[in-house]
Amino acid sequence: MTPFESSTPAVAQPSLLNRIRFQLAAGLFFACLMPMLLRYDILFAEKLTSASQYNTLVATVCAVLIGYYGLRRLNHYPGITNISYILPSFTFSYSLVLVVILFFRADYSRFFLLFSFISAQICFHVIWYVSSRVGKPSFAVVPVGNTTRLCRIKDVHWKVLKRPRLNGFPIQGLAVDLRADLSPQWQAFIADVAVRGVPVYHYKQLSESLTGKVEIEHLSENNLGSLLPSFIYLHFKKSLDILGALFLMPLLLPLFAVIAVLIRRDSAGPVFFRQPRMGFQGHVFEVWKFRTMEHVQKTTVSELEAAKTSNGDPRVTKIGRFLRKTRLDELPQVFNVLRGEMSWIGPRPEALPLSKWYEKEIPFYRYRHIVRPGITGWAQVNQGHVAEVGEVQTKLHFDFYYIKNFSIWLDILITMRTIAIIYTGFGAR
Repeated sequence: MTPFESSTPAVAQPSLLNRIRFQLAAGLFFACLMPMLLRYDILFAEKLTSASQYNTLVATVCAVLIGYYGLRRLNHYPGITNISYILPSFTFSYSLVLVVILFFRADYSRFFLLFSFISAQICFHVIWYVSSRVGKPSFAVVPVGNTTRLCRIKDVHWKVLKRPRLNGFPIQGLAVDLRADLSPQWQAFIADVAVRGVPVYHYKQLSESLTGKVEIEHLSENNLGSLLPSFIYLHFKKSLDILGALFLMPLLLPLFAVIAVLIRRDSAGPVFFRQPRMGFQGHVFEVWKFRTMEHVQKTTVSELEAAKTSNGDPRVTKIGRFLRKTRLDELPQVFNVLRGEMSWIGPRPEALPLSKWYEKEIPFYRYRHIVRPGITGWAQVNQGHVAEVGEVQTKLHFDFYYIKNFSIWLDILITMRTIAIIYTGFGAR
């Protein structure tokens, strides 16, 4: 009897709503074909020229394809609620095609383009809402080695196998500890599963894709080569950071002036807070922030304790609490971005006393300096502000995931989440 001898298929087939062909076909029909039919069959009184009709149809098709591609790319990362990113994805794609149309001064239908945008939003919101109710992903687990820790991950149906046989249990993949000492029976089972077309994942690979964290405890488990960021994108990103800072500077300076007045009226002391922090490749730089705490000339506590910020810290001023909650206190770091010391997105730079403490207590902590520190980052949008070693260990796992998946798509996702966090105040202290 083979591992797959059962009347029930072992491989869980994606539902119709989760299939790319169906989603694209539905999106193209409702967002491209249907608006055109309504425009030219029902509202026939104001027919457009053939050139205008053709240009708008091509533009909407391109907008749907670009928006859908971006949405699928964002879906690659863990913890994503697709429905939250439909609006920004298609807003960007439709805006992009509109810019191209205006640049080439091509004829187009405003009604057609607007109707198509609204239809795309409705169509993909319905698809993602219904498909999210279909069920949780299912994975079988080979109970050898450290695989059982996967069962602590929520929102996934885990089937821990007792014998090397699936017995018809439908799965999206098989989780295995490939470094464990597997018996010949389990090895034959895993090989047969792979031959049948079922994905086989090392348990750490699967954990990373579901949690957004890269756990590293021992050097023997750490493949540093897989954690090397793309140096091409590293340099390209630096150029984008500086261009973005130059573009935003005229818009930020009036806001800086207003915040400076509010800080001076709220409490005595300087407007800006400057502090040495550990940066790119281990170089120390001075970070700029708006002051959010009472200005104290001398303190009786150690540098390490003074660098920590706890929940409800009494040193935080009234205006400082608002600035921290909205992340406006971080905006002066645009000057650090212009100097090439920071990026808009990356691991948060730590104060020197904290950084030295973490390096002593946490293995591989210094490796996070392989990319430029950022004003916001993957750890910040998932975890918020932390200070204690236990919390920083988890934060480091998020930082390593960012380094390993260093790309423009992950940066786009972090940007979207940061905008949402500004409204919710998540993780502020």
